Amino acid sequence: MSANPWLAAVKRILALSQTGLAFQPGEYDRERYEEIRQISLGLLADMSNAPIEQIIHLLPYEVGYVTPKVDIRAVIFRGTDEILMVQEKIDHDRWTLPGGWADVGYTPFEVAVKETLEETGLEAEAVRLLAVFDKRKHDHPEELWYVYKFFILCRVTGGEILDQTNETSGVEWIKFDALPTLDLSVNRVAYSQISLLLPFAADPGLPVLCD
Repeated sequence: MSANPWLAAVKRILALSQTGLAFQPGEYDRERYEEIRQISLGLLADMSNAPIEQIIHLLPYEVGYVTPKVDIRAVIFRGTDEILMVQEKIDHDRWTLPGGWADVGYTPFEVAVKETLEETGLEAEAVRLLAVFDKRKHDHPEELWYVYKFFILCRVTGGEILDQTNETSGVEWIKFDALPTLDLSVNRVAYSQISLLLPFAADPGLPVLCD
């Protein structure tokens, strides 16, 4: 659940106004939806102490029915006690699982494989879906858009770990017992989520997790 119910409510109202506009309403209804959208943007600006123009710039451009964005993470184990982690340059070298936003034209499995190669240098094969989480129900900071997170089990098929890439400053196999000490990129992955995924290392046939 969102730590700030007012922020969650305003984001929901904003999404409803954008969806209403997408269905080409009549003139009067369009004016109402536009007014609701402007009020929502004003409230977001007040909550974040930022100009409305900046809020508009940060919001994803939506066409049609408003749906959640999709973040995909590759989960790669070595044995039953190590997991592959990367350090994100854009987040001060904090640790996360390889991954990023889903790309149009790629399946979720293809995104996991592509992100693994780009961020680690390792070639991988996607094996199965492990979890789909609603980001607002987990230990992440608030953000303007609504996000679903896909965690996909992958296995290494080739390549070599790179010292750094365009996006990452380090790649390491991390022992499970060292995970609590890592400075995590919490906007990307929460320790509570990783903890839920660790049992799959010993038993990859466990049921898919879903909020």
